Amino acid sequence: MAEEIFDIVDEKGQPTGDTVTRTQAHEEGIRHRTVHIWVTRENGDKTEVLLQKRAMNKDSYPGKYDTSSAGHIRAGDEPLESAVRELAEELGIQVEPDDLKFLGTLPIQYEEEFYGKTFKDNQIAFVYVYDDEAGIDNLTIQEEEVDSVKWFDINEVYEACKPPRDDNFCLPLQDLNLLRKYIAEDSEKSSNGMIMGMLLGMAIGVAIGASNDNIPLWMCLGMSIGMCFGMIMKRES
Repeated sequence: MAEEIFDIVDEKGQPTGDTVTRTQAHEEGIRHRTVHIWVTRENGDKTEVLLQKRAMNKDSYPGKYDTSSAGHIRAGDEPLESAVRELAEELGIQVEPDDLKFLGTLPIQYEEEFYGKTFKDNQIAFVYVYDDEAGIDNLTIQEEEVDSVKWFDINEVYEACKPPRDDNFCLPLQDLNLLRKYIAEDSEKSSNGMIMGMLLGMAIGVAIGASNDNIPLWMCLGMSIGMCFGMIMKRES
């Protein structure tokens, strides 16, 4: 099998026009691009994140829990198309580009030793989130890359990844912080949307109720309809 070829990129993740093999990139710490995709779901009042347990034959962090899906961006490919491909290949999740939300880019650089050899990683990660429901029973795992997957409470994962890191996890803390920021902002927008929907519905209910001398009933109905409308808008956003 031919070795993977990556674009060498600048500090902003833009290709320089030169390429490098996977082996050379990690032997010499040459900057290249990757995609990280988080798969999340709501479970009651908790947000859960799907983590993959890396296969034992991986060249770095074998057997550790990592980002839901991740991979290198091959030379000539774009980040979004790579993210769509990685989800399909590693987890069997088929998505359209518009299904993924872009969270930003992150520089990640470290040097570790695996199998008695120095492994240098110097990457610009393009980070995405997929927050539609993804039933764990319907996933198709790419066994050569992924040992297994498991849902975790995102707050528990965050605590486990803070120094000193739980040795069962290898996902980047700054990557996780991007996801937590997105979830907090999304939750705030959802709350604001439901509040606005309730207020608008209440106002409409009062107006209707005033015309037939039954303000309390129509006000309650308006609030309920407004709250339901806000929840529907959240799911479709």
